[in-house]
Amino acid sequence: MLIPVLLLIAGFVLLTFGAAKLVDGSSALALKLGLTPLIVGITVVAFGTSAPELVVSVRATIAGNSAIAIGNVIGSNIANIALILGLAAIIRPLLIHKSLLRMDVPLMIGITLAASMFIINDSIGRIEGAILFSGLIAYIVYNIRRTRTLPEELVHQLVEEPDATVAEMSTAKIWGLIVLGLALLVAGGEMLVTGAVQIARLLGISEAVIGITIVAVGTSLPELATSAVAAIRKEADIAVGNIIGSNVFNLLSILGITALIHPLDSSGFGLVDLGMMLGLTLLIWPMMRLGYQINRLEGGLLLATYVGYLAWLLV
Repeated sequence: MLIPVLLLIAGFVLLTFGAAKLVDGSSALALKLGLTPLIVGITVVAFGTSAPELVVSVRATIAGNSAIAIGNVIGSNIANIALILGLAAIIRPLLIHKSLLRMDVPLMIGITLAASMFIINDSIGRIEGAILFSGLIAYIVYNIRRTRTLPEELVHQLVEEPDATVAEMSTAKIWGLIVLGLALLVAGGEMLVTGAVQIARLLGISEAVIGITIVAVGTSLPELATSAVAAIRKEADIAVGNIIGSNVFNLLSILGITALIHPLDSSGFGLVDLGMMLGLTLLIWPMMRLGYQINRLEGGLLLATYVGYLAWLLV
């Protein structure tokens, strides 16, 4: 049991560092190619922060472990709302910008509903993958056009732009970071999936449960750190926008890309798992509208819901 646990921990560490290096290198390359920091933030940085989930799901799919690939997405979206948003609201009540309620949250709800309908059919084929990936392209284009019409102050709150120092990197360092980041991500994904499968077999539980719990929480650690720090710094828009963007990217990019690579078997997931993901997505809508904030009591409710769900899964 010790070796699988060590593989899991090492995988998480390598994925976290790999994603950070890949984001730095890719952001610097994009800036040198003439893209604006805003566009880099919407595309390169957004993809980079979802890289751990993507690598793990692709690796699991290639190895024939669709349950871990899909469970990683479902579990990450559940953890993003119930665990991360809940903890952030407990740290400091989160004020909600009205623009999030007008477009971003309804969009997240619609995408979650569509993805849930694909999953409940027991398989996600290449056609569904193409639909989801097409939605990702449309989402990126929409965000680029939208940010051009928003006040500059709000744009800086909603979009995580790259650090100014990355533009000063040499070409050799840029490519070194990109190669290092990719290598760490691949190695980390290999270790994490191997460790997760071994733990599932040793404990006699399904790979779907491992994907929804341990793997999903581990790959969501970057989002947890970002939202917690944002809440402490009173940057509620970043904390909330980080969760919404991550959930949308998980469904459109990770499910879309993995299904395009190889059709996914989703028969291991039932109405409870999908109901939890969709139910939480719907729940935060009235929470946000009520006083345009998520207060500590509501954060505690989200966190308690997550703990209860984990207990139900494991028991």
